[in-house]
Amino acid sequence: MWVGKGNGVAQSALGDLIARVLQGPGSAKLTAAKLFERLVAQARTRVFYEQFGVPDTVDGRFDMVVLHTFLIFQRLRGQGDAAAMLAQALYDALILDLEASLRQLGAGDVGVGKRIRVMTEALQGRIKAYETALTGSPLDLEAALRRNLYGTAEPSTEAVRAMADYLRRGKELADRQPLDRIQRGIFEFPSAPAGMLKAHHLD
Repeated sequence: MWVGKGNGVAQSALGDLIARVLQGPGSAKLTAAKLFERLVAQARTRVFYEQFGVPDTVDGRFDMVVLHTFLIFQRLRGQGDAAAMLAQALYDALILDLEASLRQLGAGDVGVGKRIRVMTEALQGRIKAYETALTGSPLDLEAALRRNLYGTAEPSTEAVRAMADYLRRGKELADRQPLDRIQRGIFEFPSAPAGMLKAHHLD
């Protein structure tokens, strides 16, 4: 390499430049697609719906995707340009998937646009709610889940507590994951709560 050993600053700057070039818009989209596929698979685990009261509806599935997207978003926040680019690409992948899903359900251009605006506002509201609740008491997080994830359902106290524990463990695990792994499309979600280990996925 042309940079000498004594020129650590120049070497670091060159490394940052190379990293930004390699993590360009195209690369971010590919990585985001991997992350999105991973989080959707986790969000569609049957036991969330069958044992923990999440509504098995369009809205319920949307909320589960949002919850898992939140875990990645909050890890990427404030971690530099490459992380911001990846977060934006993941957001774009989510919106494109929502649009495709709505069209499959028969929505036209006007209907899709209106529903996407509603879902975008819901996404932002839920992210803010979970961020705030995770800095508060266990009851704060349970209340946030009741308002959002369970907004159209009446879950048991045990179900809400299990999901709150799942989300807390998810954040703790996310915060420990190296950014370079996430930027390669590798992200781990928490182990399943009791009774979830043999869960299958929705078709």
